[in-house]
Amino acid sequence: MTTSDIELSRTVLAEAVAARGFSPRGATLIRLGENALWRLASNVVVRIARPGQDEAAAREVAVARWVASAGVPTVEPLAIDQPVIASGRAATFWELLPPHEAGTETDLAGLLSQLHGLPLPTFPIGRLNPFVRIEERLAASRAVAEEDRAWLLNRLRELEGQWRDLPGGRAECVVHGDAWTGNCAVIKAPMRRAVLLDYERTSVGPPEWDLTSTAIAADTFGSLSTDRYRAYCDQYGYDVMDWPGYPTLRGIRELRLVTFALQVADFDPSARAEAENRVDCLRGRKGPRPWGWRAVG
Repeated sequence: MTTSDIELSRTVLAEAVAARGFSPRGATLIRLGENALWRLASNVVVRIARPGQDEAAAREVAVARWVASAGVPTVEPLAIDQPVIASGRAATFWELLPPHEAGTETDLAGLLSQLHGLPLPTFPIGRLNPFVRIEERLAASRAVAEEDRAWLLNRLRELEGQWRDLPGGRAECVVHGDAWTGNCAVIKAPMRRAVLLDYERTSVGPPEWDLTSTAIAADTFGSLSTDRYRAYCDQYGYDVMDWPGYPTLRGIRELRLVTFALQVADFDPSARAEAENRVDCLRGRKGPRPWGWRAVG
C-alpha cells in the first residue's frame, strides 16, 4: 500500500460521498486491499470496489438487505440509492457497527446455519464459482517460478474437473462464499450478538463450500484445535470432513490461498517466503498436513 494508492482511493471517496450528500472531511482509512474501506466522521462505512465490480457491488447490497429482512443478524447497508459509481469504481455505504471483535467458530456456525436454511431470494445472485481470479493471479504473479506456475495451472485444471464431478451432498442453498471468522463480528453491548459481514462472494452453491473454510483452519493451517473444530461442527450439526467431496473443496481452498499469497508477494517482499512455502506444501515438499501456514496481507 503506497501513499499514491491511498490518495487515489481518497479521491474516489470524495466523489462518491459527495454524490449522496456526505462529507469526506475527517474520513479515516480502515483497510486498503482488493477493496478499500473508509470510515466517515458521520459514522458511515464506505466500501470502494475494484474497477469493473458495479454489478457485484449492487448484488452485495441487495443480498445484505435480503439477509436482514430474513432475520439473520447482519451488517446493513444504508437505506439510500446505491451503489454510487465514482471514477469508474462502485462505492457502497454501510452502517458502522458498534464496538466489536471477531467472532468465534461457533458464532460463525450459528450464522451459517441460519443463512443456509433460507429459501432462495427472488432476485438472481448467480452460482458459486470457486475458481474466480485463480488463473489471473497465476498469470500475473512475478513471485512464482515458471515450473511451479505450470504445476499450479495443472492442479487448477485437475480441480476444475473434480468440481464438475462432485459427489452428492447437502442440498444447494445460498452460501456466504467467504465464511471465515473475520467475516463474523461480535457486538458485546448492550447484549452479545454475532453478525455476518461481506457478501461479495454470496451465491447459490453447496453449503459444504462455506464449511470447508473452517475445516482447513484445522486441517491445513493447524491453527484450530480439535476441540474447537468439534464445537464448530456440533453447533452447525455436520462435519464436512466426513463428506467424500471434502478433499476437492479443500484443494480448491488451498489453491486459492496459495495464489493469494503470490499476489501479496508481488507487492510485499516480506510475504514471498510464505508464498513459496505454500507452493512447496502443495507440491509435497513439506510433508503432510497440517502445514502451519501463517497469515499474509
